[in-house]
Order: sequence, then C-alpha cells, then structure tokens
Amino acid sequence: MSGLSVSPDGKFVSYRLIKQAEGNKRTIVPNYVTASGYTEDINGRTKVGEALSTNITYLLDIEKDSVYALNVSQIPGIKDLPDYVKDYPKQLEERSKKNEDRKVNLSIANWNESGSFAVVTGRAQDNKDFWILKLEPSTGKLTLIDRQRDEAWIGGPGVARDVKWIDNQRFYFQSETTGHSHLYTYNIATGEKKQLTSGNWEVQQVQLSKDKSAFYISANKAHPGITHFYKLSVNGGNLVQLTSMKGGNEVTLSPDEKWLAINYSYMDKPWELYIQANKPGAKAIKITKSTSAEFDSYQWRQPDLVSFKNRYGDDVYARVYPAKNPHPNKPAVVFVHGAGYLQNVHYWWSQYFREYMFNNMLSDNGYTVIDIDYTASSGYGRNHRTGIYRHMGGKDLTDQVDGVKMLVEKYGVNPKNVGLYGGSYGGFITLMGLFNASETFRAGAALRSVTDWAHYNHGYTSNILNEPFNDPNAYNKSSPIYFADKLKGDLVMLHGMVDVNVHFQDIVRLTQRFIELGKDNWELAVYPVEDHGFVEPSSWTDEYKRIFKLFENTLKK
Repeated sequence: MSGLSVSPDGKFVSYRLIKQAEGNKRTIVPNYVTASGYTEDINGRTKVGEALSTNITYLLDIEKDSVYALNVSQIPGIKDLPDYVKDYPKQLEERSKKNEDRKVNLSIANWNESGSFAVVTGRAQDNKDFWILKLEPSTGKLTLIDRQRDEAWIGGPGVARDVKWIDNQRFYFQSETTGHSHLYTYNIATGEKKQLTSGNWEVQQVQLSKDKSAFYISANKAHPGITHFYKLSVNGGNLVQLTSMKGGNEVTLSPDEKWLAINYSYMDKPWELYIQANKPGAKAIKITKSTSAEFDSYQWRQPDLVSFKNRYGDDVYARVYPAKNPHPNKPAVVFVHGAGYLQNVHYWWSQYFREYMFNNMLSDNGYTVIDIDYTASSGYGRNHRTGIYRHMGGKDLTDQVDGVKMLVEKYGVNPKNVGLYGGSYGGFITLMGLFNASETFRAGAALRSVTDWAHYNHGYTSNILNEPFNDPNAYNKSSPIYFADKLKGDLVMLHGMVDVNVHFQDIVRLTQRFIELGKDNWELAVYPVEDHGFVEPSSWTDEYKRIFKLFENTLKK
C-alpha cells in the first residue's frame, strides 16, 4: 500500500495498491578493487523497456463498508495512441485493433479543507498525458478538469505534480500549455480556470503564503539565465520582484515570512548566504565568506553570455571564454554539459565548477571556449526542452556546430582546430560530434558516455525515444555505436568501471566496435574505483591532464 488519505469528514479513505513488475532482469556491475580481494557484483538497474510497476487507487466508503477501485476507463483520451506509432503501420494496426486503455498511475484523493471536494491526478505511463480529475467519492466518478498532452513527453518545472489547495474551492497547478511553465488556479465550484502568469519565461518554484493570500514564485522572467524571487496575489495581478541581485537567487522564507534567506551567486562568485527583509527594494546583507585566499588570488573570468540563431531560427544561449592570448592556431574547445534536463548558461555559479575552472585554464593557454545550452537544455520552454524527441544527437548536435560557426565569425577562431569534451550526455554528444560532424570537430574527449540508448534506464530514455521495441528507428539514429565507422578525428574515452548510471559496458562495447573496424585514432582511460560522478581527486586530475594533452597535441599542431 502506498499513501493514505482520509476525507476531513471521516467518511472516505483513499489509498493505492502497487504491484511490482515481475520478470525484469537487472544489470550486474563488477567491482574489481575490493577489500576482500575478490571481484564483487553490484546489483544495478534495469534497462529501458522493462516492465513497470502498476498501481490502482481505491476508495473505502466507511458508511457503506465497501471498497471500490477508481476506473481509469472513464478518463478522456485513455485509449489515444501517440503520434509516433503512425511510423509503424503494423504496430498501429495491432494497437488500434486491441483498443486497450493505456496504463495510468493515479494519485490518491486530494481533499480540500472541509472535504466538500476531492481531486485525483493521473499520469499515463507513456508520459504523453497528465490529467487533473474531479472525484465524486460516493460513486467513484471522475470528471475531467484539465488535460495536459504532449506528443513528446510531459515535463517542465512544476508540471505534472499533485495539485495544492488555496481554499475550499480553489487549487493551483502549473502547465506548459502556452509553451512555458506557468501558474494556474481552478475554482472547482464554478469551473473557472485562470492563468496567473504568462510570457516567454518559466515559473520554476511556487510557495503559498501562510495566510494564503499570495504566492511566492521563483522565475527567470528577467532573463533565461537569471532567477529572481517574486510575490503575486492568489487572484493574479502584478508580479512584484523581491530580490535585486543579478545572478542566481535561491530563497528560503523565514517562518514568519518577514525575512528572505538568499543563497546567491554570480558567474565568478560561488554561492554565499544573504539576508534581506521581505519587501521590494530592501538591501540584501551578505552573511558568509566561503572562498579561500588561494581561490580568490586567481582572476576568475566572467564569460561572455551571448545568444545566436541556430540553423532552425531558434535562439540558443552560450557562455564564451575568449582566449587571453590566442595561440597562433586560434584553437577552440566546446564544452558540452550533461543532461537530465539541465541549464548551464546563466549568470550564477556553475554546478560544473571543475569544468568552469578547466575552461579558465584552457583560455589561459590560448583556447577560446564555448559552453552551449543546446536544444533540450532547461530554462527555455517546451519547444527547446523537447527538441530532441526521437533523435538524440540531432538538434542538440547541430547546435554545437552552429555555435562553432558563430565563434569563427565573431571570435576569429580557426575552424580547422576545434575540439569538444563533456561527460555523460556531454560524452554522448562528443561521440556523435566526432562521428557525424567530423568536418567541424578535430578531436574530442568523451567522459562516462552513453554509447547505446537501449542500454540506459527507462525513466529518462523512454520519455525521449519511447521504448526500443516500439520505436527502434529512434534508437538506431540516436546511438553512437551505430556510427562508429565514421570516426575520423582523435578520440579519448574516459569511464569509471563501477559506474552504476552509465555502465562501463557501454564503453567496452564501443571499444570492441573500434577494434573490429580497425580504428587506431582512439584511446580508453579507465578508472577502477569511480562511479558516474568521480570522487577521488587523483581521478579528476588524471582525467583533465589527459583531456588537456589531447587538445595540446591536436589543436595546436
């Protein structure tokens, strides 16, 4: 049993029963460096396409002493097939003939304060639909309040979560219906749905004030790479900006809501704590000093935050680290951040702090460096978020190529001397860049890289590429291992051997492919004690020494 919700009047109990998936095969990750001296197996995750657990939501009627399951067949659109199935006529025919209900995970009943209304949310397991439904507890009838459908996948900040009540009649939720995640209220008594925020920016976090008269909102309204804290009446109106420091503002309200504790940073300044009165225009007072004298002795760069149009006419944002004294070859390096829905082009301190420091070092040594929020990065709305649907290594890769073109035109780099590097999804893009854009990239370093998406996990991969057995075309054009024969530039691969996220098996399979193809312009460095995110300083040091050596030996000669 999962969750338990008792109606305020004590007449109903809502709960879920979860049935775990059976028959799934889990991966085994060998651990070679052990205290026992023997190789020990780590029981790992399943792979994309394995069966998922299912749940059923029940209502117990206390007065009638009866229990019934909520019937998902009554949900509008429950049988709707995703559009991609049209690419597979036989599959379309078979699934249309079966006319089955799609599998849905329903929440438990979410009651208002008096118990006069209850709401249930539902998410399709194919992640194409999210429903908000009114529940009639005496009958189990579900009536549609709001349906969010995305032919790619439902996502975005604050989207597809359980609703939260403002008062007895109104609740609030977020939706990407307009193309960006915005805040809505719904009056369950009158049926009025009201959009409170709008524009080409995202509501990232929402908190209801203690007196339930206002929302506190974190949003990137001023710029995609700047977060501020705002206040907004629950009835809508003007969005009042409370923070004023340009950069990243992560805010915690004091319990009495009189003060803001602000975790603030800028491009070249790591996070520090500030205190500010909870009113617009109030001054933020710095409380902490966290950096060392040694750290402060170096002149860390504030990279140029620029944007350019990609070949599809979309705005793409990037950080550029111009070379301090460009090498005569005018080389350039592209850093590719990881994924999992992530943003790295912004005015605050990067979570990729090691790469930020390495990019500073590269710039010191005559390289111009660019870091791009390529298609599928967060912070830019639905179309950017889902632009890689069914083709990883498509628009996300061409954005890197278009970024290099911008460097050639505006920063004077030599297009013949460009390298790239990145980890995880960044490693994947590095491989795809050397395989499918070899005219742009002369060398690359791929860290902990996915080489075959059919071997990655379900939650992340199935959203973007569906399942391997349902959409094989998407996997074939998105997996580097199928393009290994096109490697031309110099490649260094680096991977932890106890990586339980992107398994070491991925890089082993690609290595074997290179051997079979007779390729000799690659190297593999392995890290026997490292998981996906390295821990040992010696490993990080070795890794970056190898990447630097690669660029020095290829882009400057």
